[in-house]
Amino acid sequence: MEKTNKPLITVETTVNAPVEKVWTLWNGAEHIVKWNAASDDWHTTSAQNDLQVGGKLNARMEAKDGSFGFDFWGIYDEIKTNQLIAYTLGDGRKVKIIFTPEGNSTKITETFEAEETNSIELQQGGWQSIMNNFKKYAETH
Repeated sequence: MEKTNKPLITVETTVNAPVEKVWTLWNGAEHIVKWNAASDDWHTTSAQNDLQVGGKLNARMEAKDGSFGFDFWGIYDEIKTNQLIAYTLGDGRKVKIIFTPEGNSTKITETFEAEETNSIELQQGGWQSIMNNFKKYAETH
């Protein structure tokens, strides 16, 4: 990631699955809608993922009670299959995800530029919760 003045936040997990499976479950729109939520009262109602440089990721995230929703989207800057994803969010912040094979497991490290509305702790907690949901989904799918 290029150097900016924005604080960087990192979340990570190790998934007990090979990197090829992790990559497929992380990037398939039909899978994203099943794991992409920070808490049980939120869900992703739709997802599109054009996984190529210049392609767009869009995930519609909504409160289950219908009180709030937003589109989480970005444009891909770099893709290395089973290794790396880098994209720029709609608000200009950068995200980088590294997939590291560790035998039959895969370490996922996601680093993103903090936004200014919510605290660092809240952002880290939310993104880590999504990462934890992915781990649970990937290991049971």
